Amino acid sequence: MLGRAARKALPRHALKIPYRFRGCLVTQKETTRQQGLATHAQHHLPASADDRSLVELFDQPGPSTSKSPFATTGLFGHPSLTHPRALISLAEATLVRAQLLTERILRARESRDELLKVVKNLDRLSDMLCGVIDLAELVRNAHPDRLWMEAANHAYETLCEFMNILNTHVGLYEVLKAVLSDPSIVKTLSPEAYQTALIFWRDFEKSAIDLPPAERQKFVSLSSDILSLGRQFLDNANTPRPPTSIKASDLAGLKDQGMGVRLQLQARFTKKDLQVYPGSLQAQMIMWAAPEEEPRKRIYIASNSSTPEQISVLEALLRKRAELAQLIGRPSFAHLTLDDKMAKTPENVSNFLDALMDHTRPFARRALHTLAQRKQAHHNLPSLPIVQAWDRDFYCPPDPPAPPIPLPPLTLGTVFMGLSRLFRHLYGVSLRPAKSASGETWHADVQKLEVVDENQGIIGWIYADLFARRNKASGAAHYTVRCSRRADDDDEAGDAMLEGEEHRIQESQGLRVSEEAQTPRTRMVFTSSPLVVLLTEFARPSVSRGPTVLEWYEVLTLFHEMGHAMHSMLGRTEYQNVSGTRCATDFVELPSILMEHFLNSPTVLSLFDADSTTTLRSTGNHHADPCHSIDTYSQILLAAADQRYHAPSVLDPSFDSTAELASLHNTRGLIPYVPGTSFQTQFGHLFGYGATYYSYLFDRAIASRVWSRVFSENPLDRSMGERLRGEVLRHGGARDPWHMVSGLLKMPELEGGDAEAMREVGKWRIEDEVGMSGRH
Repeated sequence: MLGRAARKALPRHALKIPYRFRGCLVTQKETTRQQGLATHAQHHLPASADDRSLVELFDQPGPSTSKSPFATTGLFGHPSLTHPRALISLAEATLVRAQLLTERILRARESRDELLKVVKNLDRLSDMLCGVIDLAELVRNAHPDRLWMEAANHAYETLCEFMNILNTHVGLYEVLKAVLSDPSIVKTLSPEAYQTALIFWRDFEKSAIDLPPAERQKFVSLSSDILSLGRQFLDNANTPRPPTSIKASDLAGLKDQGMGVRLQLQARFTKKDLQVYPGSLQAQMIMWAAPEEEPRKRIYIASNSSTPEQISVLEALLRKRAELAQLIGRPSFAHLTLDDKMAKTPENVSNFLDALMDHTRPFARRALHTLAQRKQAHHNLPSLPIVQAWDRDFYCPPDPPAPPIPLPPLTLGTVFMGLSRLFRHLYGVSLRPAKSASGETWHADVQKLEVVDENQGIIGWIYADLFARRNKASGAAHYTVRCSRRADDDDEAGDAMLEGEEHRIQESQGLRVSEEAQTPRTRMVFTSSPLVVLLTEFARPSVSRGPTVLEWYEVLTLFHEMGHAMHSMLGRTEYQNVSGTRCATDFVELPSILMEHFLNSPTVLSLFDADSTTTLRSTGNHHADPCHSIDTYSQILLAAADQRYHAPSVLDPSFDSTAELASLHNTRGLIPYVPGTSFQTQFGHLFGYGATYYSYLFDRAIASRVWSRVFSENPLDRSMGERLRGEVLRHGGARDPWHMVSGLLKMPELEGGDAEAMREVGKWRIEDEVGMSGRH
């Protein structure tokens, strides 16, 4: 219930499909397509002084020079967070405030006035806890100091434990029930307040709140088991697989003349078979460079192997989830998970995946035929051979993602300048370097940016922690450390005050910075402007190498994460529980995927040139890759497997996750299943995104349609940017996503979000992001 708002981050490794798959969500690219290539000059706004200052900020070598030498503070400007113990103290102070507010809510039925404030106070309670939980989550993933990380873990676990108590608190549930059962009170709720109340209500119900005590205790026990099994499953998924033996004779004719030659020399010198570990550089090289089939087959099987114990852990996790769902009256875990998503039901997900399969299958079969022809020619065979799973990389070797037109080296500062110019065109919002006080950031590399609206001034801050270092979380992620919510009607004076705890309460309140943003349109006063953190692991600039030059996939990554950041920045809701990226799992990726599509346009790419105000003119850089549609189809099969693994059938004593995967491949797949493999134990998304793995495909389909219908002709059109801001980004999770999508696309037939709407989205062509013809 209250934990819903604590979606601490949107990490690439969690919510995104790896680039190996991300680039393949497309039917075969039309080689004649010249979408976005300039046929006439388009003029755009010149780079401002702030835009140019971004280049200097990010491209200068050495540590940050944006610190103010005259001011000192704690993390994110919190005056007390100057040492690790202060974070624990903040958590304890927040716990005191949360307990007081909880007691106030529990007494609400004593007064109609208090009942009218229940939804607001529940949201405040959630915000109070999540503000520190999200801060702690960021610190334990990004702070270089072990003591800070340990303090963050302690703060995180302390407040999450209390939040888990609240999630199953019968008294809070009864108070909310009293509110929603009184029509006169419900009439006073705004649509956003009512939506927030329903979210709390559904989350309470999902926590078995209305069951008898014995069954509620069983729910708690099952939840603990699921958490424990999930951790084991993720550990197993990341456990290196045993090596496989490769004979020196199998390496004859390697296409790779670097590492391949070294491997051959090593084998001849030692006169032993090589022991190659799955996932290693050697294994990857053999998969795309070894002409002989046998070594590729061996590595493929080794890479997709599992122990009986690893399979047992996954199947126990799936059973426990199914038991928990049925305990609270749902047919399956998928039914439980999807009822508050855009899909609503597993049947609707099946409608989407079936339509997507039907649309993609002809292209994938055509591509598979191309690979079979390549294999036939390679082995000089009289007829077309069967393409096996280990043939894919050899006949479609990895190819680095590339932009649609040739571009000069893109430095980190240049890309940030381009992002700022793009946002200024679309939303009237730009990025501006800001000085941070000593102690405000956790590392010298962290740069602080102001997000400035041309009418409202500063509307938020982005802390950019972009360079790789030891003990920093890997991958790319967006953390909402603080979101905006309405605060002028908080009525904190009505909260009780424990004698002797005044200092602690003030300490917890200090987490809220004093700046307040007031929107002229609604006259709402927000607690504070939103604050987000971007984490990536780019190379650091240096005096010898100069500024950081991004690979194209890194530019895509940055645009994607900035899509999440702007969703947080532009979200303006009364309730933090529905602010910005706090929305349905199968909707949250839409703004970020859409941002990647802007890189299809030379008009947008021209913004990387500070001295240009016209569109770049050049020949397209696209090339067809037959493996696109094969990989797309493989991704659809994974989403289908996720649905099968969370169906009621997992409670059948005969359920076998390996047999289920094999059956899916052999009945609906294109490439034969390989006996002896069991990839499902490495499918880490089954834990964090169980029953919702379809979401990324789903949002890609919608983003492709929004791009083609709304932005492709003129991607810098301010009126279209304002439509996206006003109809989608502003509302976060406060409105029905189907309503927002149908309004943006002007397709009222999608409004209901029913089975037919899901099937319709499945028919939409999933455009690949520019340059994703290769796999990374």
